[in-house]
Amino acid sequence: MVRSFVCSPRGLGKDVFLHAQKIFAVHKAGGSTRNSYCRSIIKSVAMPRRKAANSEDLLSHNIIIRVPEALLRKLEELQQKSRSASIAEVCRRILSNRKLKLYQEDTAMNPIMEELALIRRELKAIGTNINQVTRKFNGATEEKQRGYYVLQTADLYKKVGQRVEQLLEIIAKLAEKWLQG
Repeated sequence: MVRSFVCSPRGLGKDVFLHAQKIFAVHKAGGSTRNSYCRSIIKSVAMPRRKAANSEDLLSHNIIIRVPEALLRKLEELQQKSRSASIAEVCRRILSNRKLKLYQEDTAMNPIMEELALIRRELKAIGTNINQVTRKFNGATEEKQRGYYVLQTADLYKKVGQRVEQLLEIIAKLAEKWLQG
């Protein structure tokens, strides 16, 4: 008789490998492994990773070093700026003389970008309104209705003109800032 075995991440304890073996044994015997966590462990135990094509590229040797606190902080800062997965990856790149891309975020641009996004959203809404008024204009039979829709469309185009002027002012400010030569 096979009992069903339900696992949880909290129940792992110290010996993850034995836990995975139990789950795999239950799975092979036809028991219940209901949740996705159990299935992911089964998949990782049942399917070994592929062999690397070049055995020289494998990270097979550990190097353990001690560094002062200041250097550790610098390495952590490099890790965050480079968006690397770990400090070890940063160190490997430095040791192998590979490029380490550092990303810098300019928070001064945030208000400008928010304003540009708002103007874009408003222009899109105005464009939708113009399309709706045009559809009503084309469906209208009386001359008075058509005149009313023409006036509505003219007002909407005035709003577009105002937003375009705002865009041009923002672009002029950005050009002054970024194209200083």
